[in-house]
Amino acid sequence: MGVPEKLAARMSMAEQHEYLRSRFSRRTMIRGGAVTLGAVAGGAFVTGATAQAAVPGPRTAAPSTVSSSTGDVDGALVAPFGRHLAYGDDPRTEMTVSWQVPVAVREPFIRVGAHPWDLSRRIPAEVRALHTPAGVGASGDRTQYYLHARLTNLRPGRTYYYGVGHQGFDPAEHHLLGTLGTFTTAPAHKEPFTFTAFGDQGVSYHGLANDALILGQNPAFHLHAGDIAYGDPAGQGKTSDTGFDSRVWDQFLYQTESVAKQVPWMVSYGNHDMEAWYSPNGYGGEEARWTLPGNGPDPRNLPGVYSFVHGNTAVISLDANDVSFEIPANLGLSGGTQTKWLEAQLKKYRASRDVDFVVVFFHHCAYCTSTAHASEGGVRQEWVPLFEKYTVDLVINGHNHVYERTDVLKDNQVAKKLPIGGTAYPETDGVVYVTAGAAGRSLYAFSADQSYEGHEKDLESVSSFVCLKDGARQNETVGWSRVRYLDYSFLRVDVTPAARGRHATLTVRGIAETGEQVDHFTVARRAK
Repeated sequence: MGVPEKLAARMSMAEQHEYLRSRFSRRTMIRGGAVTLGAVAGGAFVTGATAQAAVPGPRTAAPSTVSSSTGDVDGALVAPFGRHLAYGDDPRTEMTVSWQVPVAVREPFIRVGAHPWDLSRRIPAEVRALHTPAGVGASGDRTQYYLHARLTNLRPGRTYYYGVGHQGFDPAEHHLLGTLGTFTTAPAHKEPFTFTAFGDQGVSYHGLANDALILGQNPAFHLHAGDIAYGDPAGQGKTSDTGFDSRVWDQFLYQTESVAKQVPWMVSYGNHDMEAWYSPNGYGGEEARWTLPGNGPDPRNLPGVYSFVHGNTAVISLDANDVSFEIPANLGLSGGTQTKWLEAQLKKYRASRDVDFVVVFFHHCAYCTSTAHASEGGVRQEWVPLFEKYTVDLVINGHNHVYERTDVLKDNQVAKKLPIGGTAYPETDGVVYVTAGAAGRSLYAFSADQSYEGHEKDLESVSSFVCLKDGARQNETVGWSRVRYLDYSFLRVDVTPAARGRHATLTVRGIAETGEQVDHFTVARRAK
């Protein structure tokens, strides 16, 4: 019921959105006061009233501003679900708690405190109601309710307790204390910590199993390198996909809650995350579900582009849909501003005395030999030169549903072989790229034999290809594919600071769903 396939193939994300606006009447776009599909504000996603909540100290009263939804259901019968955390611009003092309710509720809020028995601070939440009109995929004429509470003025390195609720459901009541969650802000100083990463998860047994393993790593935060839930299973940014189902997001957030309710779940957006139904850039649905740091070059148009610093490590999230030749629905979306912003961020972090490591994550692979998508020429053209210029320490991608790790690369060539257990020195050697796209969706294949820890096969070359403009593929024979593992897995990174002049390290491990270690290596850099 969307755009005819041949027409959709020639339309950008924004053009498909405009088609849908004309296809569906204004009446179908408005449900219960929630305006979607770009009905107002020039086509941008529109939410309810916004309430940012400050938490300056343990005994400060909550602000009086209230954002509420006019639900008719008894709130005592409705339990929140799908809690997920995200850092604000400063992870030391800011955190966003997000969640979902199955129906509209009145006066949603969050309670926060330093102890589970002291949740006196009640802070109003923002409601973002997302409506999918009739005729759109498998879940038409459905409204989803996402709630968000932004917490500021928190204390660095502090663990907080919180509970989310609404009129009729108060998590501070004794019989609901089991619904409480916790989060911990980033430390004020350089301390050892662990983070995890993967891409392409979706809803499945394997996605759930990876979540359980990640929780066991006790990470400070988790990076999800795009293709989050697969509400749109086609992933081409086209409205002609009749398999689109917004309800998949409900399942995903419920599945992920066990981890994301206590570990900041920092996402970047992949091709399956572009949903033309909600906004010209395809991210209106994502803006309803996630609240990410707003320090990118254009938070309104590129909501998945941002950066944050945890301890001695800066993390940069990019939107590779903006530069993708393979799937061009949003190609050129930023008009080059994302790349300019990236260089400014890299330059800033390299000059900062507080930052030793720079980690970049995004969806489409710069270097991969999977037979499905392989390497993205747009990423190589736009961003790889900047990664090398500013000696980025680690690049993490998804898109290909495999685990693959390169040698150390410079100028599209192997600058230094990096065997399993080896050490890279980015300041002199080059950049290491990891594809960690085996988080839960069906696996792809390699053109060469697998080679991983305990099962190494040192091949001189591997046949692959790079995606170019207009659907073209350029075959290439590469020598940089060092580790190839074809089963469900994720990435663990242990960050160890050091005294000035000594080597700080990133210890990077590929971990299979079985718990088996399939790769490990070290990235070392002199601490500032």
